[in-house]
Amino acid sequence: MSGVADADARLVWSAVAEPADEEASWLVGRLGHADALAWARAADDDPVAATVALAADPREADRVLRAVGRWRPRLAAADPDALRERAARIGARPLTAGEPGWPAALDDLGWSAPHALWVRGDADLAACWPRSVAVVGSRASTAYGEHIAAEVAAVAADAGLAVVSGGAYGIDAAAHRGALATGGVTVAVLAGGVDRLYPAGNATLLARVIAAGAVVSEQPPGFAPQRQRFLSRNRLIAAAGATVVVEAAHRSGALSTARHAAELHRTVAAVPGPLTSAASVGCLRLIRNHEAELLASPADVLELALPVGEAPAPGDAPRTGLDFRSREERQAYGAIPRRGAPAGAVAIAAGLTAEEARTALAGLAGRGLAAVAGGVWTRADGDQPA
Repeated sequence: MSGVADADARLVWSAVAEPADEEASWLVGRLGHADALAWARAADDDPVAATVALAADPREADRVLRAVGRWRPRLAAADPDALRERAARIGARPLTAGEPGWPAALDDLGWSAPHALWVRGDADLAACWPRSVAVVGSRASTAYGEHIAAEVAAVAADAGLAVVSGGAYGIDAAAHRGALATGGVTVAVLAGGVDRLYPAGNATLLARVIAAGAVVSEQPPGFAPQRQRFLSRNRLIAAAGATVVVEAAHRSGALSTARHAAELHRTVAAVPGPLTSAASVGCLRLIRNHEAELLASPADVLELALPVGEAPAPGDAPRTGLDFRSREERQAYGAIPRRGAPAGAVAIAAGLTAEEARTALAGLAGRGLAAVAGGVWTRADGDQPA
């Protein structure tokens, strides 16, 4: 039996095995995290004894023994205290199953549940993940798609739902901005360590996500985002209470999120788009094949994600409390920091051009939602971001 604590072993496995590593998951399921770690370390020195220890299932034992070769380079360097120290240097913390704050919704993933989470931000994941909606879609989004994603996220966040997405360009970024614009909670699930806010062009946005919610990863700081890790992290996003696909091309990572959500028996909805738009092909296919409900309006998200009895009656308009006349206004409003900022800084934070930001800020000022003094813009209604 291993003397390593279960939580420590979970952290080590998060550094040793790639996400959704089938052999690691089988071994952990058979022995538990701590004893599985002891077995993997011993197997390197005595493969015969290791095989005997798993003799009840020789076929799986052979597969797992071969997997030790890919775990070996990471095993020696995976020290739980060093991993915690690395995280602490960037203000991150580890979280494992059974600890306060662990989102039990991820346990629904079964064998592919993450060994641990690494978190930057103060959001209570245990509380917000069950009351959440994933808003996902194409990086190569259209203006229409970004507008709808922001509206869906804003309606959800204003109703107390956490908005979960992947922090990427396009639909993901629009969803995070929509949630931030209403002062809501949003969570970005990254494909690499939380020390690397990727993509770099969204670093400012992701810093705001940390302030208002959290960025999370199933791998420790120091791990780079890689193609396979993007696909793997989609299953964590899909564990949200419901998933809305806003735009998706014929081959899109957002479609894998939808598939994972369906396997988890979560509600999936898709936004219809023009038949001539390549960005809508995936959504239209989901609807045609009855793999997703049709999202007819942003307000529909409340019926999908809120518990029975809390969702508004059909036809009721959701209350946003803010009079935004355009996507640019919503983004500009959400980008104004607590102490205010010049228009140029707001434009960068909101992902707008300088002209778009100026026009949006002027519109906000005209309706009493923003004010400018000495070239510094602030929110004029007292609703300052945390």
